[in-house]
Amino acid sequence: MTTIPYDPLARYAARLHADLGDRHHVASPLGAWLLLALAAPAATGAVRDELAGVLGVDSESAAAAAAALLDRPHPLVPSATAVWHRPGTDPDRLAGWWDGLPRSTTTGPMPDRTGLDAWAREHTLGLIDRFPLTVSPRVLLALASALATRISWATPFDLVPGAALGPDAPRDTARPDGGPAHRPGTGHGPGQEHGHGAGQEHGHGAGGGWAGRLARVLRSPEHGHRAWIAATGPAGDVAVHAAAAVERDGAGLVVLSVLADPAVPAADVLAAGYALAGAAVDGEPARRSLFDLPLGPGPLGTLREEPVRTAARDGREERHRAVLPCWSARDEHDLTAPGLGFAAVGRALGGLLGVDAGVEARQTTVAHYGRYGFEAAAVTGAFALTSLPPEGVRRSAELRFGHPYAVLAVATDRRDGEPGPWHGLPVFSAWVAEPREPVDSDLVDPVESW
Repeated sequence: MTTIPYDPLARYAARLHADLGDRHHVASPLGAWLLLALAAPAATGAVRDELAGVLGVDSESAAAAAAALLDRPHPLVPSATAVWHRPGTDPDRLAGWWDGLPRSTTTGPMPDRTGLDAWAREHTLGLIDRFPLTVSPRVLLALASALATRISWATPFDLVPGAALGPDAPRDTARPDGGPAHRPGTGHGPGQEHGHGAGQEHGHGAGGGWAGRLARVLRSPEHGHRAWIAATGPAGDVAVHAAAAVERDGAGLVVLSVLADPAVPAADVLAAGYALAGAAVDGEPARRSLFDLPLGPGPLGTLREEPVRTAARDGREERHRAVLPCWSARDEHDLTAPGLGFAAVGRALGGLLGVDAGVEARQTTVAHYGRYGFEAAAVTGAFALTSLPPEGVRRSAELRFGHPYAVLAVATDRRDGEPGPWHGLPVFSAWVAEPREPVDSDLVDPVESW
């Protein structure tokens, strides 16, 4: 059985998201990683080692992992990859590499702009209608990946007023025992390094900044979703919410939302999400007992205690509900930054073709998260380009036929694949000494060719 490199993907995702920063965005590190894995076997020597470092595994393992995913597509996550070449490229130079690509990978001549856009639409459930790169005469090879999903929640969210996302009213901020309020996560291990509790000074209680902007938000239903507080490394304590899709053929999708103190960098929160993801689809990893946390409002929400009748074994019952906003994102990402691997892909493919090659790499993404479901798509494209010629000097001439000149209408004839009897034969000739204005038919587009 092929081992899927979860940890290497998490490290790659950390580099990609670090390059994107903390602005609102959606990305598919997996979509980019898959392209690197397809290209890696084409590399040799130092370039092969460089790609192995970026991928986190050797090229053979990366290629095997990509094939395992692509050749057994997920029912809820349609996927596709393609490798196209410029017409006229020597196929013998590509044959050895192509033979090792996943069976599902499309290969062949480069489509035009319309064809690339159609490929993007077809493989993203119509969510993305334009390929992220534009074909030019410099393109030698093109690699593409597409991932998409459109799911309905097994149990939809409830709708509640936007105020539910904000801080509690003053009457709710005291502890039930009459003591001062505490912020969940305050003073708990690694969380202190990021100033857990600092949000209180700036009025950043859980969701406080968004509550006033939203009329309606989502609340997890009484049953069917999962939520917990997890202890993580650099991000400290985080709130986790998991919503599951309606399954198909034994396969599903769980969408995790991970919240940390506002002072924690986005990169650390995303890293915590990747660290939890593998185990969170089936359980609640790193879960903290609510009875180990202080009561009161905090950056992850509000913790209350009340007497209840309970069948809990030790008489201590825990219950979690989550309040989240709807959200959407649409993005384009340049993937040529150092550490993302695509510069090495250009060198690898150039070596395969025996030329110096540059690279363009971009990813287009979209996502929508709502009451009834989730949809997202990503198209990642990489072009191996002929190197730019050396700098020189250009002279440009605009030739103006502003005085009498000769015209010849010359036939061409290659009907049998070689010059025929009409080829190169002047049929008409003229001396133009009296110009005229364009006539009406010259001023409109022709209905059809003559």
